[in-house]
Amino acid sequence: MMRALGTLHTIGMGPGDPELLTLKALRLIGQAPVVAYFAKRGRVGHARSIAGARLHPDAIELRFEYPFTTELSIEDPRYPVDMGVFYEACAGRIAAHLDGGQDVALLCEGDPFFYGSSMYLYDRLHADYPHETVPGVTGMSGCWTAAGLPIAHGDDMLCVLPGTLDEDRLVDRLLGCDAAVIMKVGRNLAKIQRALRRAGMAERAVYVERGTQDGQCILPMTGMDGRAAPYFSMVLVQGRQRLR
Repeated sequence: MMRALGTLHTIGMGPGDPELLTLKALRLIGQAPVVAYFAKRGRVGHARSIAGARLHPDAIELRFEYPFTTELSIEDPRYPVDMGVFYEACAGRIAAHLDGGQDVALLCEGDPFFYGSSMYLYDRLHADYPHETVPGVTGMSGCWTAAGLPIAHGDDMLCVLPGTLDEDRLVDRLLGCDAAVIMKVGRNLAKIQRALRRAGMAERAVYVERGTQDGQCILPMTGMDGRAAPYFSMVLVQGRQRLR
């Protein structure tokens, strides 16, 4: 008799504060026999840090270390090839446990289907294995709440923009929305500042660094000149400029 396949639980871990984990996430993390997560080279991994000691004491841990993060441009032809090989290897390691009948909890910072690396494993595994995705509090939600910044109301249009866009495209998108969240700030900070000034939004833009985490920092964008931005940072532009 064939052994039943294990279930892959992809779990949103929220932006950083462990108290923002859902009850469902806590339950699944605590009972999973196998726990997988991504990590930058030499780091514990943000999702794993959020989980802390909440894993089952006998859980097997699968650590997926990125071959690179910002070291190679996404425009480099090696990027999609090497990352594809990496995700295939990760999916294979998870599949080995699922084939053996073990459930796997794949931890993903924020929400799994919102810029999450886990979606690339979902692409490779969900058609062949039982799967459940547990949504999580997004980083942008955590940041605008930490900043005390109600982001949009009424008929406001909210745009979520990657800071990796070129400056002219950023300006064009900003001019077409009422409220904005700019992610992937990092080395793009100076370009984002210029785009906000050109769009006339610099005065109501707020920079949030490590939102909901230890070391949280919240500053007006007008006071950001010369500052470096780490990976966990984003820029918020509040809407609410009209009656509705």
